[in-house]
Amino acid sequence: MIDKLEMFIALAREQHFGRAAEACGVTQPTLSAAIKQLEDQLGVMLVWRGSRFGGLTPEGARVLERARRIVGDARALREEMRAVKEGLSGDLRIATIPTALAAVSTLTDPLTSRHPRLRVTVLSRNSVEILQMLDDMQIDAGITYLDNEPLGRVTALPLFTEHYNLILRADHAKAGHASIGWAEAAGERLALLTPDMQNRRIVDRHMAEAGTAAAPGLESNSIITLIAHVQSGGWATILPRRSASPFLEGGGLVAIPLVAPVAAHAVGLIAPHREPRTPVLEALLDAGRRAELQ
Repeated sequence: MIDKLEMFIALAREQHFGRAAEACGVTQPTLSAAIKQLEDQLGVMLVWRGSRFGGLTPEGARVLERARRIVGDARALREEMRAVKEGLSGDLRIATIPTALAAVSTLTDPLTSRHPRLRVTVLSRNSVEILQMLDDMQIDAGITYLDNEPLGRVTALPLFTEHYNLILRADHAKAGHASIGWAEAAGERLALLTPDMQNRRIVDRHMAEAGTAAAPGLESNSIITLIAHVQSGGWATILPRRSASPFLEGGGLVAIPLVAPVAAHAVGLIAPHREPRTPVLEALLDAGRRAELQ
């Protein structure tokens, strides 16, 4: 039953029989047969079928919610028993907003030092994708904004607060300023994150509060791409200082605090609101509580 529920969850996520089968490591006929067997066992149709996947039936949507809880509990039980037998080991999957990537090692380094058999995967995703990946059980935890857009029903642990800076080359005419207003920053040749990133929506909102609007000449979902353009000369970007810090020392760049308004937004760990938690997830949350990121 658990295997069939996992295939059903994959199908709901991928919305395509072939991709779901590939994600589960089985053939498409095997997955289709498993879904049909699950429907027979439950006595309801779960999926609208035609020449291709047609979506979940109302009954399928209800089953999906329960399936996620059942599979999550089963995984937690397996990991708990493995931890009792072997110590903490296995895989930890984290998705993080790009502006928090520089902070991840503050959690994962002490965690893997204490538990060397733990394998960690870190993915860069936007805030919407992180929430969806949590729902679809593709990740164990996420790092995202806590106070800007709705999170839904998750467990949240604050880690640090973002403060925003205009990032310039050290030879820029404004590089010596103690601070700079959002409205003045809008007049620079800006390279910004793409609009699907919550950081960009935050930037746009604070620009609007200052009575202006950002008109970037370049957009990217990669912070490295933004920084590279600033380093090349003629460009500026807006980032939290923590995100830019790896590039400031020896990189020929400076970070000028943005004011009018002074903006701050909380970033933290989020995890499914589910008990019991897996031992790996509990260890990550403990690392978050120990971390001094403020």
